[in-house]
Amino acid sequence: MDGTTFVGLDVHVETISLAAVRPTGELIEVGRLPNTSAALAKQVRKLGEAASLSICYEAGPCGYTIHRQLTQLGIRCLVVAPSLIPTKPGDRVKTDRRDALKLARLLRAGQLTAVAVPTPAQEALRDLSRLREAAVGDRHRARQRLLKFFARRGITEPPGSRWTVTWWRWANAVTVEEPTAQLVLSELRAAVTHQQERVDRLTAAVTAAAQTGSPVATALQTMHGVGPITAVGVVAEVGDLTRFARADQLFAYAGVIPGEHSSGGRTRRGGITKTGNAHLRFLLVEAAWQYGRPYRAPTTPRPPRWSGSRGWRGSACTGGTTGS
Repeated sequence: MDGTTFVGLDVHVETISLAAVRPTGELIEVGRLPNTSAALAKQVRKLGEAASLSICYEAGPCGYTIHRQLTQLGIRCLVVAPSLIPTKPGDRVKTDRRDALKLARLLRAGQLTAVAVPTPAQEALRDLSRLREAAVGDRHRARQRLLKFFARRGITEPPGSRWTVTWWRWANAVTVEEPTAQLVLSELRAAVTHQQERVDRLTAAVTAAAQTGSPVATALQTMHGVGPITAVGVVAEVGDLTRFARADQLFAYAGVIPGEHSSGGRTRRGGITKTGNAHLRFLLVEAAWQYGRPYRAPTTPRPPRWSGSRGWRGSACTGGTTGS
């Protein structure tokens, strides 16, 4: 890429450290600037024409705002995977300046791996799916606090399943003598109810997105063990499935391929690597557990069968279910 200036950005919430490598190999340390659209646009214009710049920064909590801004300016921008950035074992000094210079050098050498940048619609769907997952965790923690309160007070629960109408009728009737403890009990019950309402609202939103969203989400639901929650989550996390040339690439992205440490004539494989997308891996593992359960007739009509699907074949062999 003759004539290209390579720029590395070390992005933080409030600041950006910027360094560049000229086509001649000359290193330029621009320094630190505020993390604002105006400041970044002003600085990159000083480095050269948009067509002559190639910029990269690490994927992180600041999202893809900078990528979209630079792309609109006609500048080639890569969001790189932090876990795949080459590191030197003996390099024990880490600063924002050194990180920016390192990214610029590695970009010039072609040693960085870019991540797929989602569209705004896909990112919004991903946020919705992950928020529901977080809400389920919050509900679980709220429930555990209430159960631990009962256990500490020696309050015996009635036989039968928890969180049913009958169980809640009993839980709402429980009282304790101390006014302060009664206040705690009321707040714990209210917290569980609040978290359950959150999960219900988000579940309804995800289900609606599955019905009106991508055809891929509809197609995935014809597979045994996959329901609207899983289908929307997979589409939101993966995006365009065609960007994976082979199935093992998709599995590696999810971190569900076996780890391997082989040398010489010895072949040694272990558990899954768990080095990919954690949210996608969670959804796939849950779908796999659902796949092995006995058949239950779906309470809602299944999506229409699509051409080439093997989902119904799997269901015919082991029994189908709507999944989650």
